[in-house]
Amino acid sequence: MARKGILTGTTGTAKPPARPKAAPRGAVGALQSSLTKLQENAVQEIDSGLIDDAGFEDRLGIDSAAQRQLRASLETYGQQVPVLLRPHAKTPGRFEIVYGRRRLAALKDLGLPVKAMVRQLDDHALVMAQGQENTARQDLSFIEKASFAAQLKSAGYERQTIADALSIDLPMLSRMLTVGEAFDLKFLRQIGAAPGIGRDRWLALVKLVKDPAARARAGNYMRTPDFGAMDSDARFNAVFERATGKTAGKQTKARASSARALRTSKGQALAELRTTGKGVTMTLPSRNAEGFDDWFAQHAETLMQEIHDRWKKERS
Repeated sequence: MARKGILTGTTGTAKPPARPKAAPRGAVGALQSSLTKLQENAVQEIDSGLIDDAGFEDRLGIDSAAQRQLRASLETYGQQVPVLLRPHAKTPGRFEIVYGRRRLAALKDLGLPVKAMVRQLDDHALVMAQGQENTARQDLSFIEKASFAAQLKSAGYERQTIADALSIDLPMLSRMLTVGEAFDLKFLRQIGAAPGIGRDRWLALVKLVKDPAARARAGNYMRTPDFGAMDSDARFNAVFERATGKTAGKQTKARASSARALRTSKGQALAELRTTGKGVTMTLPSRNAEGFDDWFAQHAETLMQEIHDRWKKERS
């Protein structure tokens, strides 16, 4: 049985993952395996209306600005990276999405077919594929990964399986579960991805809301109109301040840290732009940058001059 979330009174019932069926052996099995691999690696165009949700929730809300940017990119350049689907478990002719939910949503908005690879995946393989895709994404926040891990544990997956899916060790998984199991999905959806909030701040919030009075203060504020008007990082900070007994005044709101992902024309995460009361900083991770970070460092002064000149021109 899953632990109770701190901000919910419900409990989840563990559902053991489905086991894969035995594959045919011998020459027939080898031929079938070869044909299956060819089909799985082929990219197909599929009507987006035939694709249903599946797996576990790994996105705590979608950044509307980033989604508009992705939709515009897909409209201009087309879909460059296929999504991964599996045949629907109960309805012939339909499919379930394994990963690529943002691309699917954007393509549905545009009324375009979805380029996809279709693979025969049982529930265990689905979790592994979704977890490995999450690990490869630079823009998935700590709380999104922690929540994903908690959902897997609640569904009956063993800790080692969850750690393998997320490519983390067991001590890190324990810290993630401390946070992920403390809050229910409804609460986390209200906060959002909070990309600028790391593990330590989330662990501190877990300790704070164990106090019923702190929990009540945070919950009451989350029902106000002001709360919904903030970005995700600011919502976390407001909840944290209410839980500590502080009042977030106008100055605090104005200086709350916010972060957003900057993306390439194909929708891939490129850099993170963070705004605080002290200014704006940009982080360009070396991982998967393919040398762009070094090139940017060499040309940063020229690029900033061009951007500043453009700003002056537009301002005038």
